[in-house]
Amino acid sequence: MWKGITLVLLGAISFGILSTIVKLGYHEGFILAELCSVQAGFGMLALWGIHFLSGAPTYGLKNKDVRTSFILGSSTGLVSLTYYKSVQYIPASIAIILLMQFTWMSMMAEWIIYKKRPSGIQWLAVFFILAGTLLAGGVINSGANQLNWTGIGFGLLAALCYTVFIVVSGRIGQSLTPVLKSAWIVSGAFVIITCIFPPVYLINGRFLGSSLWMWGLPLALFGTVLPPFLFSKGMPQTGVALGAILSAAELPVAMIAATIFLHESVSALQLLGVIIILSAIAMANLKRKQAKEARILNP
Repeated sequence: MWKGITLVLLGAISFGILSTIVKLGYHEGFILAELCSVQAGFGMLALWGIHFLSGAPTYGLKNKDVRTSFILGSSTGLVSLTYYKSVQYIPASIAIILLMQFTWMSMMAEWIIYKKRPSGIQWLAVFFILAGTLLAGGVINSGANQLNWTGIGFGLLAALCYTVFIVVSGRIGQSLTPVLKSAWIVSGAFVIITCIFPPVYLINGRFLGSSLWMWGLPLALFGTVLPPFLFSKGMPQTGVALGAILSAAELPVAMIAATIFLHESVSALQLLGVIIILSAIAMANLKRKQAKEARILNP
């Protein structure tokens, strides 16, 4: 159990520091198209390399699970584009809070698509998540007229795209190994990013003539390679409910990283908002785990 907890926490930490890395990349003069493209490109090469070294069988696009995984990759590519775009306009510590709205969006999506009606405790969790977001986002401190609505819009759009990935990913690619599934998903992400932002940095000298390739390494490692591997290994040991709670650690990690490396200020009200959000996520998932155990004991 503790090994699984450690793996999931490390995966959450990896995701949590991404926004800070992107923000630092912007400070170095790199643009959205370059950072998204090198992350997906390096991640794709790394995952395919790991897969081929593992000796596991390879399936092409004729396989249904491969096709659906490849298509699903477009949602992860759009997560990167919209999330990193939001970081251009708003603090990294706020962008991660907006991304975390996938927690209640995915619940609503499952209700609409799969007819899984939320329980009363889940509705209560949604209320607290939204209330905590208002506090953590600094709305109480600054007022709505001082917010950057472009950044907020892209942050919420990133949460919506991530919701698509969360809801669909667990139901497809069952015949594929976690690494092969991740490789095809990231390949799909690279294709959609390339269609939107062609990699002109490969021909204009920016890739090798600057430190762009160096930024691609941590982005790919912490955003593309490590999290899928760590979650795929850790989640079966912790279970979905505990895993979901542990993965929420990316929120405080992102805020701590932004405070240390970007010198973003976080008020006491914002910290209270983060605590409320994390508590609501824990409450909803623990209740779901208890309900599942009750059904097993009393069929």
